[in-house]
Amino acid sequence: MSDFVQSLERGLAVIRAFDAENPELTLSDVARIAGLTRAAARRFLITLVELGYVRTDGKLFALRPKVLELGFSYLSSLGLPDVAGPHLEKLAAEVHESCSVSVLDGTEIVYVARVPTKRIMKVMIEIGTRFPAHAASMGRVMLAAHSDAWLDDYLRRTPLTAMTDRTITDPAEFKAELIRIRTQGWAMVDEELEKGLRSIAVPIKGKILAAVNISTHVSRSLESTHTELLPALLNTAAAIAADLPS
Repeated sequence: MSDFVQSLERGLAVIRAFDAENPELTLSDVARIAGLTRAAARRFLITLVELGYVRTDGKLFALRPKVLELGFSYLSSLGLPDVAGPHLEKLAAEVHESCSVSVLDGTEIVYVARVPTKRIMKVMIEIGTRFPAHAASMGRVMLAAHSDAWLDDYLRRTPLTAMTDRTITDPAEFKAELIRIRTQGWAMVDEELEKGLRSIAVPIKGKILAAVNISTHVSRSLESTHTELLPALLNTAAAIAADLPS
């Protein structure tokens, strides 16, 4: 593809080399993770340092807060986080559970808004956190919004990796679950993303493919999840959709 800019792809690979487990990296680490030569990784890192996106002490490199501008540009263009924020705060205060909004990005969900009330996951969830869509309730309601033909293609190219021993990994079973979700209008994931975690999600209808969820511990009864959390969640999704630009 003649218009493809490989240097931009490599520069973004350098930025993506840093994550929660690797907040600081050596030049060799960056080269290895990004799949670059040391010389190429060094050029990209020096450029990012000059632009203010990366800092270094001469040995270790780390992202600087300015890199958030790249993500916030996307979030601002959506308008979704600003709209969803007040509704999530109201929902969290009502149900006393953590609430989030995400969008679908390829085979993953990306958190764009969140109001935590208590820590129930081993992984710290922040804006920009990603999880495999197939194992997350928000991912499933967004996947279910697509046609059967689209889902067949998705399942052909996407391995359904087991996150716990309860994760659905059989493509036929997973597609049947998505069809059921499409019909009922909501999804619940019980200890498939992480042990001890139950999550229920509904789609946010509109131009943007997005979803909102409530996360709770499995000690909460299924009856309570259905009778208390689901109605509040549906009302919140409708309120967010109503406030989004048409």
